[in-house]
Amino acid sequence: MKNIIFGIIFLGIQILGAQEPDEDLMRVRERLDSLSSFKATIELDVDISFIKMPKKYADISYERGERIQFESDDFVMLPKRGLDFSFSNLFKYSFITVDRGFEVIEGKKYKAINIIPTDKKADFSIAMLLLDTENDRIVGSEISTKKEGTYQLSLQYASNKMPLPEKVEVAFEVERMKIPLNYMGKDIDVDKKSMREEEVKKGKIYLNIENYQIRYVE
Repeated sequence: MKNIIFGIIFLGIQILGAQEPDEDLMRVRERLDSLSSFKATIELDVDISFIKMPKKYADISYERGERIQFESDDFVMLPKRGLDFSFSNLFKYSFITVDRGFEVIEGKKYKAINIIPTDKKADFSIAMLLLDTENDRIVGSEISTKKEGTYQLSLQYASNKMPLPEKVEVAFEVERMKIPLNYMGKDIDVDKKSMREEEVKKGKIYLNIENYQIRYVE
């Protein structure tokens, strides 16, 4: 009984501390909202144990308030929900935040924040962001969606001034992808036997992003 009471009190404290959106997160959001649109080119590498695929190339584009769009004549295999490093969908509906302290990665300290949507229309249940509070940007995330599993993103930037990443690493659950593996491209090799035998089907995608053309809100 004591444990139940303690749990209720602890949950109440967490909720009380989560009513106002975090100020550091709001600065990051404002910086992302300052982007009117951007275009870029990407080199994409897929790391899935039962799939062999050469590097692929695509063009990406973004309009403020929308998800990133990908265009390529070479492939269609993209878990687009996980590759949206504009993070626009996280802020589309009302939410609360919970401060999770700091994490140290390679000697650098980043602020950990949970985002919990309060609107049922949101397509994710919870998200964790790692914030570079000195440069007002996101360096890592783990987003648990309602229908497409969990995505983990790691982002690297070319300079402190750059608002968008030059490298993105995405870890995702292959079995939750909506696109059939048969439509990944013309020059791929899928080991279907290994695919069936693997209990946990996970993968990674590595993006190298170049030739940014960024427009800011006037």
